[in-house]
Amino acid sequence: MTLMYSTNPLASSLTSPRAAVKLSHTLNAFANGSKSTYLRPCTVSIWTRQPHISQPRLFTSTAHQRIKEVFPPPHDAPSIKVTPPAWHHPVYTEEQMKAIQVAHRETKNWADRVALVMVKLLRFGMDTATGYTHAKQEIQRDPNRRAPSQDKGWFAMNERKWLARFLFLESVAGVPGMVAASIRHLHSLRRLKRDNGWIETLLEEAYNERMHLLTFMKMAEPGWFMKTMILAAQGFFYNGFFLSYLMSPRICHRFVGFLEEEAVLTYSRAIADIEAGKLPKWEKLEAPEIAVRYWNMPEGHRTMRDLLLYIRADEAKHREVNHTLGNLEQKTDPNPFVSEYEDPNKPHPTKSIDNIKPTGWERQEVI
Repeated sequence: MTLMYSTNPLASSLTSPRAAVKLSHTLNAFANGSKSTYLRPCTVSIWTRQPHISQPRLFTSTAHQRIKEVFPPPHDAPSIKVTPPAWHHPVYTEEQMKAIQVAHRETKNWADRVALVMVKLLRFGMDTATGYTHAKQEIQRDPNRRAPSQDKGWFAMNERKWLARFLFLESVAGVPGMVAASIRHLHSLRRLKRDNGWIETLLEEAYNERMHLLTFMKMAEPGWFMKTMILAAQGFFYNGFFLSYLMSPRICHRFVGFLEEEAVLTYSRAIADIEAGKLPKWEKLEAPEIAVRYWNMPEGHRTMRDLLLYIRADEAKHREVNHTLGNLEQKTDPNPFVSEYEDPNKPHPTKSIDNIKPTGWERQEVI
């Protein structure tokens, strides 16, 4: 074999006699099918070279090379600096968020029972699809206690399964507020009457749920299967809730109230898992910047646990709002969460989580 030399420094180093000997040994080993050590450095360099990813994505079926910025800035808008949110989130204190409790409103009539049965059916389907279960009696006694069946096998929850569950739930949770607001908006136009403040609260609820989804999308990239599930669920749920709200708004608000009870339960279990050390990847994980800005998260309180505390408090607020709206006269009563009261010193509903009532305010208490 004739060795060829070059005046190029890099080529000279590769074609030196010593390098030629190594190359000859490598080729002979490759031809003989031997696992020579000369091949190992190349193998490591090829498989360990990964593109830079700004934030960890724990749930994805998409190749790393295809991961892109989830919310890229708009193109051809040089005059726009920033677009602030339409609704600014109220400030929650850590004591208020830690005081949120798992609660359930007892059914009082057939309409409540219909709403509860529908929520239980939806919960069963979602739990089966995501491999999640819980012991209701144990959670009612101790929300931080884990059910035995969750500690192993298919029912063992990890960071990836929690994110998949959060993404799916939040993609559906933003539907009821938007549907109810649009129907009430059309009712107001058609009847030539005011809505008494319901539309704004319902739109704000839908916006808040969408912010939950956008936050989790900064942490995970759903694959085609999850996107297909979201598409199917949204099409079914939107049209079903639309028709149901036309027939009985009261039942629909009670349904959402029960649904938010399950959301508070779900986030309470996730928080308990973090505190028990069962989700190690989330112990020091920082909340995305979009969450820090939206919730005004203070310095030193921006971990994944803090983020779930904020989201659980939001779900508890939605639970209170919808149970309260389900107690009112749907066509005539004003929205108690945006109204001014004759006696402001008397406890009454607010937009924040002070004076929060887990099972909602009764009509005689606010109207």
